[in-house]
Amino acid sequence: MVSNRVSANLMSLGALDFGLIVDGAVIVVENCVRRLGEAQKSAQQLSYGERLAIVVQASQEVIRPATFGVFIIMIVYVPIFALSGVEAKMFQPMALTVMMALGAALVLALTFVPAAVALLLGGRVSHRENWLMRGARAIYRPVLQACLAARWPVVTSAAVLVVLCGLLAGQMGAVFVPKLDEGDIAMHALRVTGTGLQQSIDMQETVEMTVSGFPEVERVFSKIGTPDVATDPMPPNVADTFIILKPRAQWPDPDKPKEQLVSELETEVEKIPGNQYEFTQPIEMRFNELISGVRADVAIEVYGDEFDQLVELAGRIEALTREVPGAADVRMEQVTGLQTLSVEPKRAILQRYGLNVADLQDSLQIAFGGREAGLIFEGDRRFLLVVRLPELLRSDPDVISRLPVPLPAHEANPDEPFRNVAYDTTSAGVDYIPLGEVAEVRQIEGPSQISRENSKRRVFVSANVRGRDLASFVDELQAQVRHEIDLPAGYWIDYGGSFEQLISAAQRLQIVVPMALLMILALLLAAFGSLRDALLVFTGVPLALTGGVLSLWLRDIPLSISAGVGFIALSGVAVLNGLVMLSFIRERWREGLPLEEAIVDGALTRLRPVLMTALVASLGFVPMAFNTGVGAEVQRPLATVVIGGIISSTLLTLLVLPALYRLAHHEPENHDA
Repeated sequence: MVSNRVSANLMSLGALDFGLIVDGAVIVVENCVRRLGEAQKSAQQLSYGERLAIVVQASQEVIRPATFGVFIIMIVYVPIFALSGVEAKMFQPMALTVMMALGAALVLALTFVPAAVALLLGGRVSHRENWLMRGARAIYRPVLQACLAARWPVVTSAAVLVVLCGLLAGQMGAVFVPKLDEGDIAMHALRVTGTGLQQSIDMQETVEMTVSGFPEVERVFSKIGTPDVATDPMPPNVADTFIILKPRAQWPDPDKPKEQLVSELETEVEKIPGNQYEFTQPIEMRFNELISGVRADVAIEVYGDEFDQLVELAGRIEALTREVPGAADVRMEQVTGLQTLSVEPKRAILQRYGLNVADLQDSLQIAFGGREAGLIFEGDRRFLLVVRLPELLRSDPDVISRLPVPLPAHEANPDEPFRNVAYDTTSAGVDYIPLGEVAEVRQIEGPSQISRENSKRRVFVSANVRGRDLASFVDELQAQVRHEIDLPAGYWIDYGGSFEQLISAAQRLQIVVPMALLMILALLLAAFGSLRDALLVFTGVPLALTGGVLSLWLRDIPLSISAGVGFIALSGVAVLNGLVMLSFIRERWREGLPLEEAIVDGALTRLRPVLMTALVASLGFVPMAFNTGVGAEVQRPLATVVIGGIISSTLLTLLVLPALYRLAHHEPENHDA
């Protein structure tokens, strides 16, 4: 981790499952102890050389399946390195750490562990099973024989379970990354464009007083405008309000959900006129803003050419979004409402006076922007003398209408009826005409901003999602928009926010995960030398995924990239036990045992290591699955998937895999097939 500059954080260290790390060692030690116990049934004490020979032989029996199994678990993490963006930053350190740990564990399992067994187990090794294993074996033998007798119903039931869980997964909701409870609240107070700084501060103080009245709130502070280091430039009409909450133990009702507190805050602050609000969390706010440029969970972006048409379409989409269950803080981007002084030239009258639009622009530039008229000296210092209208007069249309526009000298005519003697400067030999004579000056409401993306104008509607998953919310919203909104030619709608990252990550995983599964199948083929047996072990993947889907459904956890990473990890764990068990069944069959007897003997022999590896792998994820601390929301789906999948995978390995092997092989066949 140090050499690859991977920091010790929630994901890199939190995803290390010690159960997976010791899987290879469990397989080696269990087989060595079993072999030593069998050898000592006939001998009182084994010499060091005898112990060493038995350990070498026992290790060689399991070294191939154990090595291939650990390699397969490592390979399934490869697709994570194909992720990009935010999900890559989150999960690639985890994948790198797990792969390095598994690689080191494999080296130790093949070198240090057998040597330690030979050195440390110098006394008499007892191979007696404890009461738990004796009970498990007593139950497992008749159940296994029943599954072999009714192999078709067993395999059919497993196939039906896979199909049903696939349908269930299609009905489950999905989010990009589970929402972390940061403990505090970020609230945006949005006001009309053009709101002055002092007015915005006065309105914000009222908002802060209202929020501070809640007993759960420890303190409130706000940020308005652009900081000295303009890393987060904001206009004066937008205030970032940070609501710091007290520890839950100090709340009047410590069990009150945070969503309920947010709803109560929203109800109170909406009583204050002149504001719109968005509620989120401090880190989540920046997270969404960096991803899609908006601070909410979903952004519906409307693209086109005509600004008024865009505003009209966005307004209709805003109304539709409010009707979708789960929508919160719905608002349209503030793009109108800015008071603008409009000067529209009267071209026919301009032509009559020999003027053009540039002459009007020149007068307006002097009035608003000013023009240098000389220099003022104060000792060694000098200042430009700039002439322009005072600020109070620049916003008055009547004053602007009386601005003098000079007429061309060759057009000056004392008998001209439009000549205004109030602006006559005969000493300069120049005649003037008021701006209002050659242009229409009026105050209008214009666009406050015009945003462009991909060379097209864009207006967006943003919304947060509460009380439901993001994917189903967007699906329902898209269906309503398609049904209700008829887009003109040249206009289109995109959906952004964290939903966009969910789609991009899912599309990337749809490509790289099948490639990883093919690599697993290739390794299984190399391990067995038989495509049929490789496919039999590979069936552990879909049946393990059923356990992951069911566990998510039972815990009411939506699918997410975190759960997807759990499914990736699970697909490697699922084939490990099947690989070891099938290797022993094949070995027994090659030794001359009848097929069904070889299956029963091999399965019973591997019962203890299968249960041990499943148990230690599951226990390794239990703290992560039930953690309630900071960051637990990201770890919980991953651990839930792996635990549920390992349970279903163990049932497959112990019951369904022997039945499948019995169906795929027949007694007359060559045992080496």
